[in-house]
Amino acid sequence: LVRMQFLQILSRKPGRLEMLFPIPFCQKQFPYTCLSTSACVYSKKKKGNSYEQVDQEKYKNLVYSVTSYKTSAQTPETIFEEDNLLYGPPDKHRPPIKAGTKTPKNWVPLINPNKRILPLNSDSNVPMKIGLPKVKMPSVTRILQQTLSPQQVFYLERWKQKMIEELGKDGFEEYTKNLFLQGELFHSALESIFLSEETAAKEQSKDEVISGYLSSVEHVLKDISEVKALESGVHHETLRYLGLVDCVAKYRGRLCVIDWKTSEKPKPFLQNTYDNPLQVAAYIGAINHDANYDFQVHCGLIVVAYKNGSPAHPHFMDPDLCSQYWNKWLLRLEEYMDKN
Repeated sequence: LVRMQFLQILSRKPGRLEMLFPIPFCQKQFPYTCLSTSACVYSKKKKGNSYEQVDQEKYKNLVYSVTSYKTSAQTPETIFEEDNLLYGPPDKHRPPIKAGTKTPKNWVPLINPNKRILPLNSDSNVPMKIGLPKVKMPSVTRILQQTLSPQQVFYLERWKQKMIEELGKDGFEEYTKNLFLQGELFHSALESIFLSEETAAKEQSKDEVISGYLSSVEHVLKDISEVKALESGVHHETLRYLGLVDCVAKYRGRLCVIDWKTSEKPKPFLQNTYDNPLQVAAYIGAINHDANYDFQVHCGLIVVAYKNGSPAHPHFMDPDLCSQYWNKWLLRLEEYMDKN
């Protein structure tokens, strides 16, 4: 630096450089340019780099994965690696947490452990038909209707409004009356068949209103034997409710409470029958705790018959399934009692 300053001083005074560095004659004849050099020193404060504050070790693998792959060579695996570095490992899928299974406060067993099973008498081949007890008890149907879930009420009301729009208010009332009438005629025809009233059964089978239903259940009737009760009233002596059972008979050798249903739409699965399994479970429990019946039932059967004659769907309920629906029924019964 000192040498450069010295040269600068000499260059400002003519002739001085010539004394130090002689210049040939030929070069003196022409003007020449002398270059001077200077150095400027700046002591500017260095700006802080914000990247230095980043955790380099944490993102080292991420930077490497981004810079080491070509953009066209990204694969799902590399993307997952980047996401894992950025956001951490993904949460493992957890099945939805089911609400705790409620247990009835006043639990009563489905099967009555204290009931005595009497020996069969000579009239055991005649189905029982007991009238409903003349006591103030809610029916199974009433309890289920008044404890429908908000979702069930919504869909039921929507169906009703849709039918009223199509048929009108009077037309809808006529439609519902016909449905009940068809159900009554169908049950009456089945009762005639089980009681071996051949004349009545033949006349009813010719009725166009129910002929399709009878054709629908023909294959199911072949599996039914030893009918013990028909259109018979039952009541639960402990839980205080009552109902009217369609049929109690053996289905493929197992004693069942049988509920006959009619439908215009196919119901191939048990869940398609809505609250019918609860109804069957309620009847089973009532029979098992009703002193009028000298037997107990462990199984249920829901038979859905179709007006067009297509084969009916029989839904068998084994003891385990009946127990599950029995607990659900007890909860609905408790809900009804709390409301009333």
